[in-house]
Amino acid sequence: MVEPFARDESTGDSIAHALREEILSGRLAAGERLVEEAIAKQFGVSRVPVREALARLQSEGFVSIVRYRGATVSETLAQDSRELLQIRRGLEILAAQLAAQNRGGSAADELAAISAGSPHLETAPFHELVATASGNRQLVEMLTQVSRRVQWGFGHNPEASVNDHRVLATAIVNGSVVAAGYLMDEHLQRDERYFAETFAQPRDA
Repeated sequence: MVEPFARDESTGDSIAHALREEILSGRLAAGERLVEEAIAKQFGVSRVPVREALARLQSEGFVSIVRYRGATVSETLAQDSRELLQIRRGLEILAAQLAAQNRGGSAADELAAISAGSPHLETAPFHELVATASGNRQLVEMLTQVSRRVQWGFGHNPEASVNDHRVLATAIVNGSVVAAGYLMDEHLQRDERYFAETFAQPRDA
């Protein structure tokens, strides 16, 4: 059972976070109904933030909402997320290649700083910088949409990621198109392996 939280934290975002954790842990099972009134009572809130939370979880693929039937936990979450991660990898590889063609474009200074070993100088998350460096607005928009749906599933070794980002940034600012695509592919395959291992683990009863 999800623990209630303080009233000043009772927002759609925080309810969505709590329900998301319950789904990922397996305590809310695939196909299980999510009744607005019961959730509102559980968290001590009106049904408005509950609707906001369920709408957000639907956009992320955690929840299915059918008119007149209400919300249920998605029965295809793992498969959908695996497919989205594969799509994300393809888009990120293209972004890295275009960014290298542009030698970093408008994000060249930030990427050069990362290449020099200064990740604290990033003005945006690394993958956002790479997308910006691609110079392709449609690609940036597509990546934003896909990443919003799978952000919860990202996982990695922070130290390994810092090194990956440094090497990738170096390839991009040096204009190494093939290397940038290859390195991004390797980097994101690690995220996908983490996701697969997470869903392979037995869930709590």
